[in-house]
Amino acid sequence: MDNCTTFEEVDFEVPNYFRYYRSGRVERLAGTAIVPPSLDPITGVESRDVVLDSSTAVSARLYLPLSISISSIDNRKLPVVVYFHGGGFCIESAASPTYHHHLNVLTALTPLLAVSVDYRLAPEHRLPAAYDDGWTALHWVLSRSDPWVARHGDLRQVFLAGDSAGANIAHQPVGLEPADPVFRARMNQRWWFTCPGAVGPDDPRWNPTGEAAPSLAGLGCERVLVTVAEMDYLKHRGRLYYEKLKASGWEGEAELVETAEEGHVFHLREPESAKALAKLRLLAAFLGRE
Repeated sequence: MDNCTTFEEVDFEVPNYFRYYRSGRVERLAGTAIVPPSLDPITGVESRDVVLDSSTAVSARLYLPLSISISSIDNRKLPVVVYFHGGGFCIESAASPTYHHHLNVLTALTPLLAVSVDYRLAPEHRLPAAYDDGWTALHWVLSRSDPWVARHGDLRQVFLAGDSAGANIAHQPVGLEPADPVFRARMNQRWWFTCPGAVGPDDPRWNPTGEAAPSLAGLGCERVLVTVAEMDYLKHRGRLYYEKLKASGWEGEAELVETAEEGHVFHLREPESAKALAKLRLLAAFLGRE
């Protein structure tokens, strides 16, 4: 054995997902696979990658039904969904096979124009970097600087969406923690890791229903759909967000839908299952309704 070999001490780890070493090196154990943008032969959806901000290298993958993108006369306007992938703020990307498939299907089913944001990941870029990238993406859409957005984006119907950490970026929809003290301790560690200096799960960036958070009465949209799953360890957060929103005096329309006997992001883990397809139809109906 080489006596010069140096043992790298692990500073923080989420087993099976990533390791962060004291040297500063990051080892991602999941969520690293990527696929290129393409014309999907099954859904007939075309995708392409664009840079949103050259100074931060933040990019996005756009999705549009091919029948619309290649037509010289079809100028119909579609709902625009700005989507943020999950992964605990630390793994996955807009080019992930999981999210590429999900956005292809959702785009075709609705139909819509999707903007899947490849935001910066922690720990190289800790929060609020991902939140800043969310604002960058929204401003980019509203600028109509891209030909797909300018021609086919209905800016009266712009939706922010995401799963897991991506839902937090879309509007940090979290609240109650499960009672298990071990689980709470793990969540506190992860929050500190992604956002140093935060006060824990009651930080207003993490908990928009807490005492220090701004009132939800001023939420700047007209409709909200919250989806949870019965076996999801985060389901209480989604429920509390919905309840607080309804009680806040906000004048918009809110809907809560729970899927029985399923866990966290089940629709991404088993996208061809009957319940996953039912959820996609639900999302498509919500997004396609004027």
